[in-house]
Amino acid sequence: MFVLIFEQLMKMFFIMLLAFICYKIKLVTQEGNQSLSNLLLLVVNPCVILTVYQTDYNPSLIHGLLLAFAAAAVVHILGIVVSTLLIRPASGPDYGIERYNAIYSNCGFIGIPLIGSVLGDTGVFYLTAYMVVFNLFTWTHGVILMEKKFSFKNLKEGFLSPMFIASIAALILYFAQFKIPPVLLDSMNYVADMNTPLAMMIAGFSVAQADLKKMLCKVRVYFVSAVKLLLLPLITIPVLMIMPLPEIVSITTLIAAACPSATTGTMLAIRYRQNYTYSSEIFALSTVLSAVTIPVVVMIAEYLL
Repeated sequence: MFVLIFEQLMKMFFIMLLAFICYKIKLVTQEGNQSLSNLLLLVVNPCVILTVYQTDYNPSLIHGLLLAFAAAAVVHILGIVVSTLLIRPASGPDYGIERYNAIYSNCGFIGIPLIGSVLGDTGVFYLTAYMVVFNLFTWTHGVILMEKKFSFKNLKEGFLSPMFIASIAALILYFAQFKIPPVLLDSMNYVADMNTPLAMMIAGFSVAQADLKKMLCKVRVYFVSAVKLLLLPLITIPVLMIMPLPEIVSITTLIAAACPSATTGTMLAIRYRQNYTYSSEIFALSTVLSAVTIPVVVMIAEYLL
């Protein structure tokens, strides 16, 4: 699987590199990137989730999904504990941003295309559990890190996020065994197929917006990226080994946890008037480095699991 994941990440990296060049030569603007991000978040990703759940009812899949929810919750709690211990308020005023980027993964933009290509629809099926848990933690603990307080308004926004709604709707359709009409389903599949190239183009545009020279000179950015990409995933491996999980659930959860920092870190930093430039630097560096770290983490996991 190491070779398969590495090859897929290289393909994704070249798409990201193309997007990087397109942004640098001003073929795409920041406004264009924002529009594409909204398209991916509001249309493409929900279509991916809805189409993946258009399958026949299988009790073993449900059992695996419940285990995937449990594994996702454990991984997020583990991330919170470890980041709280390693990233202290004394490190600077941006410790909240550092903790957020160390905990929360780009499990949607990067996770869906990567897991879909390596583990197929079943892997994406289990990934939705991680994404639902991600949304719940992001709009509770994540907002607390940014805003330094909790509000039910933010929790409500989390429940109304497109991916959360799409995941719940997909589950309802699955359990009801309601089949979307073939013509409509085929159209949704066409839209869902845009996920990988569009996600990597957006990642490339985002990296191009960062001040690379300034970013590469910041030791702290490397530290946070190392916690996100190596330390937390490696700590996650023995935790997954202890849990009675099917191999595909373990690998899906691990890849999701090993993905680079979430794009929502920068979005929330902008929303709550935090240092969004710093957050985008962590996102950019972790995204580039993940092309190497994810295959390494999975290789170690395959050996141990």
